[in-house]
Amino acid sequence: MHRVSDHRRGTRFVNPCGPALQPLTKVARMLREPSTPWPPYIDVPASRPPALEGAAAAVTFIGHSTFLIQTKAGNLLTDPMYSRRAGPMNLAGPRRVREPAIRFDDLPPISTILLSHNHYDHCDLATLRRLATRFDPLVVTPLGNKRLVRSAGIRRVEELDWWQDASTGPLPIALTPAQHFSARSPFDRNRALWGGFTLMVGGARVYFAGDTAYAPFFHAIRERYGPIDLALLPIGAYEPRWFMQAVHMNPAEAVQAHLDLGAAKSVGMHFGTFQMTIEGIDAPELALEHARRVNGIPPEQFRTLGFGESVRLEP
Repeated sequence: MHRVSDHRRGTRFVNPCGPALQPLTKVARMLREPSTPWPPYIDVPASRPPALEGAAAAVTFIGHSTFLIQTKAGNLLTDPMYSRRAGPMNLAGPRRVREPAIRFDDLPPISTILLSHNHYDHCDLATLRRLATRFDPLVVTPLGNKRLVRSAGIRRVEELDWWQDASTGPLPIALTPAQHFSARSPFDRNRALWGGFTLMVGGARVYFAGDTAYAPFFHAIRERYGPIDLALLPIGAYEPRWFMQAVHMNPAEAVQAHLDLGAAKSVGMHFGTFQMTIEGIDAPELALEHARRVNGIPPEQFRTLGFGESVRLEP
């Protein structure tokens, strides 16, 4: 186990800043909040991975927090989730409204998986088993997740602490802080760490935030690594604010994170796939548009990709 300083207390990890997490006793109250119904299913035409050609990277939105990042050095997946439900044994939890935009069988060879934390909608063991069988990828993940990841048949796992660089993999990768929590059951809360990632791709810096609330570390990421060329930022699952503010940004906070990072471009994620909270399916994108206008940010600087749409990073 790596030495951890300001974000571990005994056997559990903590957020050193930001609002405190709501206790489990508040979950019942949160579940009684009125919610906006989502449609049961939205068709997503299957897309093929784009040709990389002369680009440094092609980043394709598969759905929720899953992106395919194609590079000359190898292909990566972020928080791969291909199952129908985000929950234990894929039998409980929210059901997918949109299918993954790139079918599993159409994925190119995957060398590396960036796994931000152990929540079911980000760490899906069934998907990891399929990836292990087909590609034998390296998984880079925060401290405390190795045993869970290996239970899915993944042979190569590198655990990192915040601000630590990976020593394996085809690209320079570092783990960055996040304001969140971890749990697979009511009994293991915060026994594994959570985080985001930065990676260098052909001279461009990509930031994948994982799951996070808004906190001062976005400034620290910019100070340590310089301005971000492409930030992948969560914009959904944020209501009711009294409960979710400690763990998930709303779109206005995501815009502030974009500004803190000095990002040339940002792309929204963590929306439109699983109904995790009470806001409507279109609310994150509408709120992002409003926050962008308020801050005078052009649409091309912070937008969402269509499911299966790609953005290219030039060398």
